[in-house]
Amino acid sequence: MKSNSTLLVAAVFPFAMLTSGFLNAADPNVPPNIVWIIPDDMSAEFSCYGETAIETPNVDSLAAAGVKFTNAYVTAPVCSTCRSAFITGMYQTSIGAHHHRSGRGTEKIELPDDVAMVPKLFQEAGYHTSITGWPMNGKLGKTDYNFQWDKSIYDSNDWGDRKPGQPFFAQIQTQGGKLRGKDARGWEKIATAAEKELGSRTPISAVELPPYYPNHPDIVRDWAAYLDSVRMTDAMVGEVVARLESEGVRDNTLILFMTDHGISHARGKQFLYDEGLHVPLVIAGPGIAAGTGREDLVEHIDIAALSLAAAGIPIPANMQARDILAAEYQPRSAVFAARDRCDETVEHIRSVRTEDFKYIRNFLPNRPYLQPCAYKDAKQILIALRQWHAAGKLNATQELLFRETRPPEELYDLKSDPHEIDNLADDPAFAEQLKSLRARLDQWMETTGDQGRQPESAAMYDSDMAVYLDSVQRRGNAEYLQALQKNIALMKRWAAEGK
Repeated sequence: MKSNSTLLVAAVFPFAMLTSGFLNAADPNVPPNIVWIIPDDMSAEFSCYGETAIETPNVDSLAAAGVKFTNAYVTAPVCSTCRSAFITGMYQTSIGAHHHRSGRGTEKIELPDDVAMVPKLFQEAGYHTSITGWPMNGKLGKTDYNFQWDKSIYDSNDWGDRKPGQPFFAQIQTQGGKLRGKDARGWEKIATAAEKELGSRTPISAVELPPYYPNHPDIVRDWAAYLDSVRMTDAMVGEVVARLESEGVRDNTLILFMTDHGISHARGKQFLYDEGLHVPLVIAGPGIAAGTGREDLVEHIDIAALSLAAAGIPIPANMQARDILAAEYQPRSAVFAARDRCDETVEHIRSVRTEDFKYIRNFLPNRPYLQPCAYKDAKQILIALRQWHAAGKLNATQELLFRETRPPEELYDLKSDPHEIDNLADDPAFAEQLKSLRARLDQWMETTGDQGRQPESAAMYDSDMAVYLDSVQRRGNAEYLQALQKNIALMKRWAAEGK
């Protein structure tokens, strides 16, 4: 005869009793808790991913206890589009959420009727849902979705509010790379915090920059501060795990660690090179074999499907995410990404990446690589790059960012050129590879209903810019406001010129 608790689970979680996706090997009648830890603006600079300048014992421990994916990629290299995608398990381009911070003004974006948000699906299955920052401050954590949504999909900001015995789906959204700020003030703040909490700051001498960034003192110092933000994020992961252990729920909790895109830098965030797309993905919990490594290509939206499956909740038939933990899972042979408007800066780029090659299509080739963007241009690292460019202090590789136009297509051999510097699109030796990936990207855009194939309406752009301008004006930043107004006018002029 079943116990009362088992009968309760069967009543509240009917799907959980029927699915083979249940991960709780210890007791298949008890639904596992699901915890997502997602920092902002951070690439895979963790010890378990090969970073040697710093130590990250907590993320390393999580990887040792579960599975580490070495080839996980976001489908969008900026916060809101990335988050709109993983919270629905859909490509942001398929649901009209591909422009960063869109639908914020009088013009709104509605999700398609057949697309459900993951927290809602958990709620309907009887889970307590929460989203918070860390440390918890009584408020909901970062959402940043580009469509209309109902805040009731989150029960609270703390899984501790759940009913006795109720399983929980909790998201912990943290500042990550944003902890370092944009200039020397922010760099010193995070370094001081690291000294206080971890006993040291990352020394400048430990920094090794990618070859496309110069050893400008500000860029080196910023990277050291970024590494301190990684260390502080790692410490936060340890605190979350410690809380789960203290509450006696760690063994029945699937913990997922992933970032929302790569480091915020000139060639990282907002770009489709690996610096902007490659993220860490570590999963540990019931049913996950310890010390497992996965090298197959996965997309960040897949966390939606695998989490639902872990809880025994059916994955919607139209969800584009895949349960990458399923026994019958067939690995992806390619991953896709899209960059569209970010803040005021109009853009349209698509990419497809296989294990060996990256193909990028620039739909606006007559614009410069580093288009004006008030947000990025205010960062000291961009100011430093522009200073050394003007002074002629950059080498040929570092000057690539300052081209006034760009090739319509880019092709990189990732095995011989992991930093994506040598564009092979015009090399006859790679003509067949170029043709194949070009067709593959075309097919993806067609079959997934890429809404970016049509330009954003003037009404939506103006609606969002009105909100953006108002927010800057209320902060009293006259210089930023002036730059933003100038950029908006430039974007409209370039569009009118067909540029």
